[in-house]
Amino acid sequence: MEREFIENQKYIQAKKRVKKIKGFYTHFAVYSIVNIFLSGIIISGLTSDNEYNFAEAISHFGVYSTWIFWGIGLFFHWLGVFGFQSLGLGKDWEEKKIKELMEREDKRREKF
Repeated sequence: MEREFIENQKYIQAKKRVKKIKGFYTHFAVYSIVNIFLSGIIISGLTSDNEYNFAEAISHFGVYSTWIFWGIGLFFHWLGVFGFQSLGLGKDWEEKKIKELMEREDKRREKF
């Protein structure tokens, strides 16, 4: 009975995690599609008036502003879903880094 309860709790937790990951990927897809569309409209608008040529229009800040600001929000969504562990800064990061540096130093000394 208790084992069933634990397995059920694990399943519920895994299901919540998958839902969060799916939500992030959906957010990323919408971000990409909408920003490509908006960039196209802005570039088209800038070039239609003959005020800008294509090269100037593509380098205009308005084309990239939504990418940048919405991207900041997307980054925080990613951080909320995957956390700092995905950046390589988990609990045992310091210990792993110390071992890596010690091994690198040993290899360097072996060369001489």
